[in-house]
Amino acid sequence: MLKGPHRAKLERIGVSSWSFHTLFERSKDNPTATLMDVRDFPEMIADRYHVHNVEIVLPHFLGAEPSLVRDFKSRLAKAHSRLVHMPLDYGELWHKPGISATDPTEREHALALYKKGIDAAAALGCPLVRCDPGEVNLDDPSVTIDSYKQLAAYARGKGIKVVVENHYGSTSEHPEALVGILNAAGVGSLPDFENFPDEETRNRGLELLFPIAGGVAHAKTRQGRDFARCMQIARDAGFTGIFSIEAEYGGDRYVQVQKSVDALMANL
Repeated sequence: MLKGPHRAKLERIGVSSWSFHTLFERSKDNPTATLMDVRDFPEMIADRYHVHNVEIVLPHFLGAEPSLVRDFKSRLAKAHSRLVHMPLDYGELWHKPGISATDPTEREHALALYKKGIDAAAALGCPLVRCDPGEVNLDDPSVTIDSYKQLAAYARGKGIKVVVENHYGSTSEHPEALVGILNAAGVGSLPDFENFPDEETRNRGLELLFPIAGGVAHAKTRQGRDFARCMQIARDAGFTGIFSIEAEYGGDRYVQVQKSVDALMANL
């Protein structure tokens, strides 16, 4: 059992299933690929990296049948690990207005999907979920704010917090607007080291997002990125949460995750 400062640092590191998404998702190029069983993920991460915080992207869970939920939770406990966050990804909402839609039917459909995802997270005992804002009208974000208030209230009733990432689109390009929406809605941020259009916006955006972070951030070690600067911004903001690794830039995913673990250990 690892002890002392080394163990304390590892306790602030997590690994997202997105790091291995090619092992969870069949592609048109390889439709018969053998997929990783999500129940094996916590033990694999614990054995390989001595990391016991896991993040499972909702589509990787492949259903919320009671037997699967029970088995996953049992395997999670056996690995002495915990599920710290679930990004509620829905492909049908990608690059669409989603919860920011002015069309009531479209908006209600998106809200219903996220509530279903919150139910799945509750069954798994996950304390944190990410819900994307969709394509936001920055001139009048009132619809987005109202949607987040609804989702936050629904999640709160199940002991869950909603967080929002600088994921893509206008909210990543204009972090001040994103933070204004989150503050107005009473939800936290999920700072991501990437997803900004340039370095200046990244530094400014992280400085705005980390003070309202909901407990998890996405750490990435893309070549050319000033990783140490991103970590310093988190420290300056007093962030004491978990850095969940998203290794997504090609090459051997197992190696990429180890590089990220090493970078975090050197900067925590």
